[in-house]
Amino acid sequence: MKQDFFQYQAPTTPFAPALEVSHARGNYIYDVHGNEYLDCVAGVSALPLGHCHPAVTTAIKKQVDLYMHVMVYGEYAQEPAVELCKKIAQHMPEPLQMTYLVNSGTEAMEAAIKLARRVTGRSELISMQKAYHGNTMGSLSLMDYEERKAPFRPLLPQVKHIKFNCMSQLNLITSLTAAVIIESIQGGAGFIIPHASWLKALKKKCEQTGALLIIDEIQPGMGRTGSMFYFTQHDIIPDMVITGKGLAGGLPIGALTASVKHLNMFKEAPMLGHITTFGGNPVIASAALATMTELEKGDLIKDVRIKELRFRESLKNKNIKEIRGTGLMLAAILSDDQYTAAIVDECRNRGVIFFLLLFEKKAIRITPPLTITQDEITKSCAILNEVINEFYD
Repeated sequence: MKQDFFQYQAPTTPFAPALEVSHARGNYIYDVHGNEYLDCVAGVSALPLGHCHPAVTTAIKKQVDLYMHVMVYGEYAQEPAVELCKKIAQHMPEPLQMTYLVNSGTEAMEAAIKLARRVTGRSELISMQKAYHGNTMGSLSLMDYEERKAPFRPLLPQVKHIKFNCMSQLNLITSLTAAVIIESIQGGAGFIIPHASWLKALKKKCEQTGALLIIDEIQPGMGRTGSMFYFTQHDIIPDMVITGKGLAGGLPIGALTASVKHLNMFKEAPMLGHITTFGGNPVIASAALATMTELEKGDLIKDVRIKELRFRESLKNKNIKEIRGTGLMLAAILSDDQYTAAIVDECRNRGVIFFLLLFEKKAIRITPPLTITQDEITKSCAILNEVINEFYD
C-alpha cells in the first residue's frame, strides 16, 4: 500500500510518513502490521470523540439506510441538516441563529468573505499576521506567508494584515473595511490566545467603522477549549462564526453561522448568491448532530480543563520552554526547531502520534480527542519527554 500511496496519491510534502492504516477505534490508530498508536492529534482537531465513536457511527448507518444525497443544498428540507442548524443555534448568542452548511472550513470562509462584501458593499479585508483559514484562493489571500502565496498570485486584492493582540494596529480598520477575520485562537502561529482587552477593542472598532467581525472556530470549536466554542468565553458577539473540522466527528464539513438578516442576502440580488451540491449532506449532518449531542452529555467538555492540567504537569521539562494554548489545544514549544520533526517521528515509532504546526516550527501539536484518559495522558507525556531529552541531552 505504501508504494501505491506514493505512486498514485498526490503528495502535499516530501516527508509523509505514510503510516499504513488498518483501522482506528477510540483514541487509537492501528496499522496493517498490528502496531497500536495512541492518537494525540485527533486528525488535526477533527475527532473530538475519538475514532468511530458508537454514537456517530450509529447515526451514520441509520441515515445511510434512509437516504443519502437527494438534492443540492437549500432546495429540500432534510431533517438531519435542519436539526443540526437548530443545534448550532442553541450554542450561539443572538442574533447568530442561521447556519449555511458546506463541505469544509475553507469553503465556509469563502462564503463568509462573499457575504461580508455583499452586506457591507465594501471590498477591503483585514486578517491577522500568521493567520491560517484554509488553502482555497480566498482563504489563501488571508494568509501573510508569502512563500506559500507567491506561486499562486494574483490572489484577492485589498487584503491587509495586522498583528494579533496588537492594539495600535486596530487603527488600520476603517470605513473601507468589509470584514476583520480572526481565529479565536491562532492555530498555525503557535496556539496564540487572544487578550480579552484586545478582543473587546477589536469588536468596538468594528462597530465604529461598520466592519463585520468574522471569527474562525474551526480548530478551537467543539469543546476543545472547555466550551463548545471558544469565543463564547469572552464578552463579544461576532457577526459571523466559521466552524468545521471536529463538527462532524470525522467526516468533512464546514459551517457559516450568522444572523438571519445577513444570510438571507444569499437568496436574492443575486439569487443563488452562494451554492453547493453536497453542503448539508444528510449523512454528514447526522454525524455532526450526533457529535454535538454526545458532547452535550456527561463531563467530556467539563473535564477538558482537568486534562489540560495533567498535560501541563506531565510536560515539565527543561527542554520545553512553554506550553501554549488552552484546554486540549496545546503546543509544546521547544528551545529551537532543529529536532521538532524528528521528535514527532520518533514518538510515532514508539506508539504515540503528535504533529507539527504550520508557522511555529518549534511547536509540537497536542490536540487529542476529548475522550483521552488520564492514564493515556501520562503515557503520551512520558514518551514525549523521553524522546525530547534523548535529542537534546
